[in-house]
Amino acid sequence: MTMQVQTYSLTTDHRTTPATLTAYLQTPTPGSTVQQFAPLLIIPGGSMTHIPVEETEKTALAFASRGFQVFILRYSFISDQTPLYPAPLYDLAQAVAIINTHRATWHLNDHLHLLGFSAGGQVTALFNDYWDASWLAQGAGVTTTELDFTDLILGYPVIDLDSGFPTDASTQAQWTDTPAKYNASQHVTATNRPTFLWATLDDPIVPVQNTINYFLAQQAAGISQEIHLFEHGPHGMDLANALVAHHPAGNQPHVAHWVDLAVEWLQSDHHQF
Repeated sequence: MTMQVQTYSLTTDHRTTPATLTAYLQTPTPGSTVQQFAPLLIIPGGSMTHIPVEETEKTALAFASRGFQVFILRYSFISDQTPLYPAPLYDLAQAVAIINTHRATWHLNDHLHLLGFSAGGQVTALFNDYWDASWLAQGAGVTTTELDFTDLILGYPVIDLDSGFPTDASTQAQWTDTPAKYNASQHVTATNRPTFLWATLDDPIVPVQNTINYFLAQQAAGISQEIHLFEHGPHGMDLANALVAHHPAGNQPHVAHWVDLAVEWLQSDHHQF
């Protein structure tokens, strides 16, 4: 495929932040009847200290090969700002707004899918809760209209700060000094977007209860959802195959089916507005 890689610096309140949006842009095949791509924005994990660049790029290319125009968000870390929140939410808002305002030049259709893993899954889930809140648009320097999106995928996400990760008060204090505001399951609203969730029951780092909490809160709010809880698998698997596994246990062929399931879900009509 012909692909251009472009990186954009993000700003908040007219200040450049450490955050970036990297676009992996395919060009339409000459003569093809398919001239538009569905944009997919990846918000990686990394415990708010880093993002796993190699695994994330391989995940991006896997989705690009399935016809998505893929983007990766490098959001703010605790080394950039303490307490960290709400900076990552402003970063994600900026990224969403950039994608929404470049639909024609980047050959995008009228959807926008978000894919958040682990700590990045919490940022994504919170964005799902707050995307139409005026404080978020104002802090990111954009309009609420520019923050609209279609749906999201959450892989082994951190959801609530009192559900097993972070494991200690000092780390939690680096994330936020107002933890109640950032328990994502407690701020679900009727405008949350359709959500695909997956996790493993024996995740040793981020307890599966996080995924269950968010699912139950959205179920109570009437949000369209699909959830897959696999019996076994370590934390941080991304594609869950040998291509991205950072240790042998990360190659889980059964869990790797989440990719096919998620793509089928994204391309179906039943969950779309």
